[in-house]
Amino acid sequence: MTIRPLAENPTNLYFESRPLELYVFIDPSCHECWHLQPILRRLQIDYERYFTLRVVLRTSLPSLNCTLENHGECEEKAHSAFPSIAIKAAEFQGKRAGLKFTSKLFEYANLKEKNVNAFSVLVEIAKVIQLDVDEFMRDFASKNVHRALQVDLYMAKEMEVDYAPTFVFFNENIEDEGLKVSGLYSYDIYKQIIEELIGQPIYPDPPPPLEDLFKRFDTLATKEIADIYRMPEKAAERELKKRLLQQHVERLSIQDTTLWRQKRTPLKV
Repeated sequence: MTIRPLAENPTNLYFESRPLELYVFIDPSCHECWHLQPILRRLQIDYERYFTLRVVLRTSLPSLNCTLENHGECEEKAHSAFPSIAIKAAEFQGKRAGLKFTSKLFEYANLKEKNVNAFSVLVEIAKVIQLDVDEFMRDFASKNVHRALQVDLYMAKEMEVDYAPTFVFFNENIEDEGLKVSGLYSYDIYKQIIEELIGQPIYPDPPPPLEDLFKRFDTLATKEIADIYRMPEKAAERELKKRLLQQHVERLSIQDTTLWRQKRTPLKV
């Protein structure tokens, strides 16, 4: 069995614009948000044409006080608000850059057990996902990042979100209230909600080639890859080991978890 895109379902619906808006509220310090990541990735791959996604940070206001005034003096320090500031700084280099940074931050915190409150660790993450590090550091210290966080906090207040993770779904009818789903549920629950809001059966898009998947998400666990390509986990592992021998992918063993990423070419000095 090989990892390849599935044939597209001929009964897939076509929309000129995505009919749903999906707001996902997370907290960088929330362990449940780490477990949400594979579910959210799979929803994006399968059903992204049905919704526009916005990831919103739910970080308490007290933890943001006094962190944006003297960043020049804080580069070797740590603060509980730094991960949220860093995510926003990464987002200034694009939506996908922000999502990649968030994913890698959760990986560092939950698998590598690094102190992601430390500025030096956040800079290391920016380097690993190949952001423009100088730009990242400038944005981290800017007032713009504080304004962006204030917008997120305002949205959480307006939508009465007091827990992370929380999904809030809106349809095209601006008069309808959003559907708020607090807590962590299975992939099938979120799929069912999308289908009910659309009002018709929905069908998954074919997943991209594995190389494109790694460009989008950087590192993925064996089970994530198996779920996305709808194949047994053992079969996915065999295919990945084959690609490992061909030097197309790299294997990262962290604690009891195996992560995979595309083989990287060493930078020329």
